[in-house]
Amino acid sequence: MTGIRPGLTVRGLGRHQIPTADWLCACGHHERARGRDRVTALTTRAHVDHCPHTEQHRRNAA
Repeated sequence: MTGIRPGLTVRGLGRHQIPTADWLCACGHHERARGRDRVTALTTRAHVDHCPHTEQHRRNAA
């Protein structure tokens, strides 16, 4: 496999840094969060093995 792998990356957790999280879902959906509260919310709902986006598209199509 080549390219960018799906997953969650969090950086900027040190003192005097703005926390930033990037989530790349297996379906290709990307989200970025900046700030402690938003990073916490993203890490809470991001799942590496489970794609909520494909299920949502299936429900909308039905």
